Amino acid sequence: MVPIPFVWVLIRFFRALWQSLKDPEFQALFLLVVTMLASGALFYRQVEGWSLLDSLYFSVITLTTVGYGDFSPSTTAGKIFTMFYIFVGIGIILNLLRN
Repeated sequence: MVPIPFVWVLIRFFRALWQSLKDPEFQALFLLVVTMLASGALFYRQVEGWSLLDSLYFSVITLTTVGYGDFSPSTTAGKIFTMFYIFVGIGIILNLLRN
């Protein structure tokens, strides 16, 4: 059974997200984050041969700096892409959170 406080937090989160999406600057940053995650997932799927879910998972944990270490790029192209992906992506994520 899902605790009631958890449901309340989810409702408040989605209300805040809905309100934030009315701001043009937030819309642009949100779209940029979604684009970064999608491009990272597609790149890792193509170059590293991971499933789409694993690729998206790696993209999310990389950009949020969690980095569990259960996945890592094994190709040279994947390693080079990841270095640039981290620098660009973390800046975008931080701007989204700041806004």
